[in-house]
Amino acid sequence: MGTATWLPADSDACRTARYRALPFPEEWRDAVLKLCNADRDPEETAWRNAPTYRLEQVFQTYAPDVLVMPRPFHQREDGEPARWLYVSADAPDPLPPQVLGTLVDRWLGELRPDLAADPGYRALLKDVRSELRSQPPQWEHVTRELLPRKQTPGGTASVASDQFTLTPDWIARRILDLGPYPYEGGSLHFRAMPRGRRDKGAELVSQPLPYEPEPGKGTGWFSVVLNVALQTVPFDPLPRFHLHWTVRRWATRRAAPDGGGLRLRLPWGSATTVLLRPKVPVLPGVPLSERYAVARLKRVRDRDTGTFSDVWVNGGPAQLLAGLAIGEVFPDADALLTDPERWLTHGMRAAVVHRPAMGRHEVAPGFMSHQCSQLTAWAEAALPEELRTVRPMENSRLAGPKPVNAPPATVKKELKEDEEARRCKERRAAAAYALSAFAPVDAFGRPVLEARLLWQTADMRDAALEALRHRLGLEDNGAGGFDEAAYEAAAPGSPVLHEWHSPELTVRVRCLRPVVRTQMRSGTALTAGLDLPAGRRPTRDDVTAAVHARRTATADWLTGDSTGDTPGLALVELARAVDFARGADPKFALRLGCADAGFVTQFVGLPQKVKGYNSVGNMAYRALMAWDDGLRQLGARVHPEHDLSDGLPKDLRYAAVWMVRKNRTSRNRWPAHVPVAVLVTPKGQGSGVARIEGWDAQADGGAGAWVPYPQMLLRLTRLAEVTPVLPTPRTEEDGSAPARRVSWHRDREQQRRDAEEWLQAIRTTLHRAPTMLLADAVNARSHWTWLQDGRAEPDRIRDGQAPARRLHPDLRLVRVRTSTGRETAQWWGVNPGDGPNGIGTHLWVPEESPSGRVFYSTTPKPVQFRDSAVQADKLGPRLITQGKRKGEPTVDTGIPAWMPGLVELAVLGCHADDGDDPEALAMAAHLLRQPPDYPQALAHPLPLHLAGLAQEYVLPTRVEDTAEEAVESRAAGDPLDDAHPAMQTAAGLDTAVQLDELEELEQFEEEGQLSLFEA
Repeated sequence: MGTATWLPADSDACRTARYRALPFPEEWRDAVLKLCNADRDPEETAWRNAPTYRLEQVFQTYAPDVLVMPRPFHQREDGEPARWLYVSADAPDPLPPQVLGTLVDRWLGELRPDLAADPGYRALLKDVRSELRSQPPQWEHVTRELLPRKQTPGGTASVASDQFTLTPDWIARRILDLGPYPYEGGSLHFRAMPRGRRDKGAELVSQPLPYEPEPGKGTGWFSVVLNVALQTVPFDPLPRFHLHWTVRRWATRRAAPDGGGLRLRLPWGSATTVLLRPKVPVLPGVPLSERYAVARLKRVRDRDTGTFSDVWVNGGPAQLLAGLAIGEVFPDADALLTDPERWLTHGMRAAVVHRPAMGRHEVAPGFMSHQCSQLTAWAEAALPEELRTVRPMENSRLAGPKPVNAPPATVKKELKEDEEARRCKERRAAAAYALSAFAPVDAFGRPVLEARLLWQTADMRDAALEALRHRLGLEDNGAGGFDEAAYEAAAPGSPVLHEWHSPELTVRVRCLRPVVRTQMRSGTALTAGLDLPAGRRPTRDDVTAAVHARRTATADWLTGDSTGDTPGLALVELARAVDFARGADPKFALRLGCADAGFVTQFVGLPQKVKGYNSVGNMAYRALMAWDDGLRQLGARVHPEHDLSDGLPKDLRYAAVWMVRKNRTSRNRWPAHVPVAVLVTPKGQGSGVARIEGWDAQADGGAGAWVPYPQMLLRLTRLAEVTPVLPTPRTEEDGSAPARRVSWHRDREQQRRDAEEWLQAIRTTLHRAPTMLLADAVNARSHWTWLQDGRAEPDRIRDGQAPARRLHPDLRLVRVRTSTGRETAQWWGVNPGDGPNGIGTHLWVPEESPSGRVFYSTTPKPVQFRDSAVQADKLGPRLITQGKRKGEPTVDTGIPAWMPGLVELAVLGCHADDGDDPEALAMAAHLLRQPPDYPQALAHPLPLHLAGLAQEYVLPTRVEDTAEEAVESRAAGDPLDDAHPAMQTAAGLDTAVQLDELEELEQFEEEGQLSLFEA
């Protein structure tokens, strides 16, 4: 297997570069904070660092050659003074003194607009401006080492904060020096992107390319994007440089919203990135940059008039330049959105990044493996002598690439019926074993699966009943002989009951229409949109009250059909999120209400056939998958088994932890973080079943205990906090103080302490039997800091304030890292012959891993990308190599490409002296990604997957997060918006949450809570 990865030639490799650097003047800090903290509580709401984010946005737009360093920039690890801004020594001065001075003056005037009319504040502003003018910052000529040469105590490469930006930028500039990338029919001309303090690595973007799928059907525009990122690997003294190739689609398709003229539709609630390329320098005295510039657009609604408008975020960087003589006018938002293609095709003066929420795009995302290898081979010509490519990895010889109980890839026609009967029996056994931990039994001692089918349409109701019978292989006992009147008359306590018996379990499905009956014959559908005020945008309080009301109504209604105190399953037929008004989707309220009544919940969409969407034809399949997900919530999973005989302890259990990032509950409150833990205990080799449990911190009188998985899910809903809280007015008479804002820095530290105490409680329960503890690096390391590359040490653990200690003999620690945030490399299966490089499935062993603790996992291509050929070409036509159309030309630009994510499995802790083999532990984790009863492989091992899915019971679903968009955005790392790297996981869990966190940080800075990344 080959990867798009470079690394230093050896541990002594050294490369320096000359820069002009601008430190943030220390003498400015106190003066600026005087303005920021005027009339603020010094203990609760005072700013800690100078808020430079708005000023840095202007640099990215008007001086894109400037590289902004991550915060804090007032100190460095090696004791040297940290620099704020960098620019290559051979580049023209991007910020002459008179330009920088003017920008700083304008920036100071925007820090506290709420005090602009206060005479005392105006006098203070004047004094601060004078003070800063008297001490202008001076550019320094500095030499920086580009290749990290230090190591952490654990033997991992130690990277200085500015190297994460400077070194990828140096590599990207070498790639630019190669000139255009040639392909049949044209060539790619790349330009660099500006880099702000939160941008990862360096990025190159080509000119826009047209794609017209059919004559007269419109043209889709796209560019090729290369991202270069610096990463580290646990216990490896050499850093890695990852190259990621992807496609960026440009938004040009216009619609006619609200009866108005044609214009581009911006998604609601988050900013959309725009790339800019002015023809002349915008600021007098500033050279015209060869880089693209960046700004962001957002759709807003006026609270007074209710009208919508599209504006530049924070007024746009141009707001800071209002009244100045500038060389080129900043693009008008309305003009850009009215005719986006003209701005795109005329020298790419402005290009709006397409996002899945904008609708379909003619160009499909991503590159396939062979073309990715070709692009990487071209870029390798830019390698200096200090860097080299990573040698291909070999697959593991310990076991096969799939679990021993994986279903066969192909089945002979005459054996298909027997194979399906075997798989049904396997699913029934898994369900029976899961239910035996908490469900009641029938007269013959078989556990009973209790389910509620809350239906809206007769077609889906009948399809769902048949799908369950087919999924579990239940005999048709003639139980479907009910007429439509019986279904319509069914009510809680008197439902239409379908019942099946099998040797393993009894299945009962009670069919109900989710309607609250009134004294009249008609009723209110619980599956209707939430009751929100009409004629205005609903506030957070409006939505909270509506969710609470629907939750209460659902719980009261469903409790009337309760048959016991044990968890059951509710399958709910519901319309798509886009079919409801904004904020009115009742899914989360229904989930909470069903949980209050004792039911875990799975939703299945209404069968609909509208323009651009048809869910009628695949109704049976969707019902089948819904039951699958519902059974998963009951803990019913077929466990993937290995046949490893050496290197693993006997009767190994698997535990996983997941940190749920919870949405904020009020404007001024940082979101809470809810930790989740899952424990999977296999019954025994050959059984194919396992007990799935979750950690309940309140069980056993508050001491905490492992409880059945569905019971943990139901307990998690208590953390949703959707109970409406009436605001308490503050008056001068009663002397009540305004609500205090929470310090982001102190709150994060408290969250870390709480998470580590929680981890300690769980860890002690894992010492009772051999256990592999799994954690996702990106998800957990902000709270469990021991997982960070710079802190981890082999075979040790720290989960509290005490120093790191040796692992307990029964504990093994494996950290999982996915391609989220481009933290693992793109890859391809190396073809030993002359054919295209394809996709391989296995556990891969790096030849150059000094620790022997880091491995990589790949899985088969998902079914939704079966039409994506490994030799697909996004840039030009190619000849079809097989099938009926062999030899015919085809174009792949409109076909989604699947670049499989590379999953890193780092064995941070084991007991090699007692017989543990890190490769065997990694192989067990690899096989856990492929449960036999899942239609495709998972991004995480099964226990970690189950822990992550638990956040469905804590977090409401974002309106834009449809399944279709999740698949599209995950296909090949295509960003939802290029200001935020794509977050790729099996269930799309991280995307909305992490984007929300960035938006929270922005708002805290805007409201005076902190400077971003001060921690």
